[in-house]
Amino acid sequence: MIPINKLSALQNGLTPSVDKSDATNSDFSKILKESLEEMNDIQVKGDRAMADIATGQVKDLHQAAIAINKAETNMKMMLEVRNKALSAYKEISRTQI
Repeated sequence: MIPINKLSALQNGLTPSVDKSDATNSDFSKILKESLEEMNDIQVKGDRAMADIATGQVKDLHQAAIAINKAETNMKMMLEVRNKALSAYKEISRTQI
């Protein structure tokens, strides 16, 4: 999981301070990959919770509902990130040199 201080530094356009032990995870592509893997894990848990509800194998309905809502919220956030990235790409491609 990515620490909040690194994400806020990236959002502000700053280079996050990184100690030598964490230098391998400072790359943007690695941060993006980790975020996508975490989102995938959350989606899998949400799908499993929906399947458990559908088959009647759910043990805790409250926890299943939380997992489903977390997956839905996470997907909405990732779609917004994608939309912003596409918008930025289009803006950059329209820029004349």
